[in-house]
Formats: sequence, structure tokens, C-alpha cells
Amino acid sequence: MSRFFSLFVAFVASFVLIGSAQADVKVLTSIKPLQLIAAAVQDGVAVPEVLLPPGASPHHYALRPSDVRKVQSVDLLYWIGPDMEGFLPRVLNGRTLPSVAVQELPGLTLRHFAEDSASHEDHDDDGDEHDHDHRPGTVDAHLWLSPHNARVIAARMAADLSAADPANAARYQSNLKGFNQRLDALDARLKTRLAGIAGKPYFVFHEAFDYFEDNYGLKHAGVFAVAAEVQPGAQHVAAMRTRLQAVGKTCVFSEPPLRPRLAETLVAGLPVKLAELDALGGYTPATAQGYEQLLEKLGNDLAGCLESL
Repeated sequence: MSRFFSLFVAFVASFVLIGSAQADVKVLTSIKPLQLIAAAVQDGVAVPEVLLPPGASPHHYALRPSDVRKVQSVDLLYWIGPDMEGFLPRVLNGRTLPSVAVQELPGLTLRHFAEDSASHEDHDDDGDEHDHDHRPGTVDAHLWLSPHNARVIAARMAADLSAADPANAARYQSNLKGFNQRLDALDARLKTRLAGIAGKPYFVFHEAFDYFEDNYGLKHAGVFAVAAEVQPGAQHVAAMRTRLQAVGKTCVFSEPPLRPRLAETLVAGLPVKLAELDALGGYTPATAQGYEQLLEKLGNDLAGCLESL
């Protein structure tokens, strides 16, 4: 009886040790696109969390006390960097566990906002600072829209997770390989899909898509950089309408969840379509294929509007 009891205790102890050795590594990302990349790497092991809810601005998010506690407690935290989430550095100063600002990773291809403003309209007439992060010469932090950069980020996540959770290291590396293979296939599909709209003019309300455009040979004709909640003056609207009239049939893209209030006025009576491009993929499920779904939807939405003109 005592021998049976000893064997039972040893079995329970070994089960506890194995369970603790394979405990999920808690991963938190600041924004949805990073969560989607992490979800591909952690597929079959765990599901990463995301800090910002759908529709929240990564530039101006106000952390709740529960958010602060989460930031302090997770095992691994990934964010873009101070050029994107300006609200995070102060909170991260008190964090003792690893945090990775992905814009600092070696091997990334980083873009900077252009010095010339030929393709830009001025900010709203009230001097709103919603585009403060787009000053000429500053880093364009929308870096996740480059498939190359996504590969670099995924590789770092796989390395970090393998070190933190050696029992699942082979799974993380296998997931990384699968992610890269799927991105190769997606890249080929998007290049075919978007080849037909190269050179077609279109406008955006937010300069967020340069990485994606650069990868697929596209370029917006102008940026109407105005705040969604502010109505610019009549002179400003007239100047933007003049630019649209000069182009003719075109699309003007805003980002969900808010369409700028002037959008309908801006295109009234012109052969211009209003559509949306979602750079953040706010409602994309955090699955192994989520990142590819974000990019593919972006390409399809862009091409779909321009092809319909």
C-alpha cells in the first residue's frame, strides 16, 4: 500500500513539474497587427492578448488601471515604439519583465515621412495635432504593413518564446516557418491582384499605407490630413475639391471606425467614391492566418474600389 502511495505521489509530482514547465507564456501586444503576428507564432500553444480595443487610436489611447496592471504582469510585451504608442513609455518605465519596441529591431525596413508636402493638404484650420506623429523626417511607424517587417517581427517573437518556453520551441519555429511560407504565397497573390491598379490615382485621409504601397508598386495621389471630428473651413474644402476635380474618377479612403465629417461634402457631385482601408485590422480574429487576412483585405478593398470606377 505504501509503495502504491509513493508511486502515486511521484506521478502527481512529475505531472505538476511538467505542467509548470509547459505553462503558457503570457504575451501582450499593444495593437492588433502585432497580436496577429504573435498569434501565428503561438498557434497551438496559446493565444496572445492585445491592449487596445478595436477602434481605439494607438496615438492617443488612455490606459485604464486594469491595462496598467496587465502591462506590468505579462511575460512578454511587444509594441511598435514611441513614434506610435506615445502613451506607453511612462508605464513601461515601471515594468521589470521583457518589453520589445519592434521599430528598434535589426533588419527592419523603416520609412520616414517625406520632407516635401506636395502630396499633402494642411491640417485642419483649428490647428489640430492629430497628425503630430507625421512630421517630416520622423519614422513612419505603420511598419507592420510591410511583409518583410512582419517576418522580422515574427522571427524575434519565435526566438523570445523559444527561450521562455523551451518545451514548445520546436512548435514556435515550425509556426514561424509556416508563417513565412504563407506570406510568400500571399505576396504573390497580392502582386497579381494589385498590378492592374498601379498608376491609378487615389487619396487617403491618413498617411498610413506607404509600406504597403511601396511593396506593391502603388502610390496615393494625396493625403487629406484632417481630424475626423473637425470640419475645416470652406477655403480648405474648396482646395481639396479642386485637387479631386483635376484627377477625375478616383477613390478617397478613410479608416474605420470614423469617417471624417467633411467626406460627403468633399466628394458631392464629383465622380469620386468613398471607401475604407483598415490598417489596424481591428476586428480580424487572432488566428494563425490573421495577419495574412489583414493584408489581403487591405489589398482587396483598395483594388475593389479603383476597379469599380
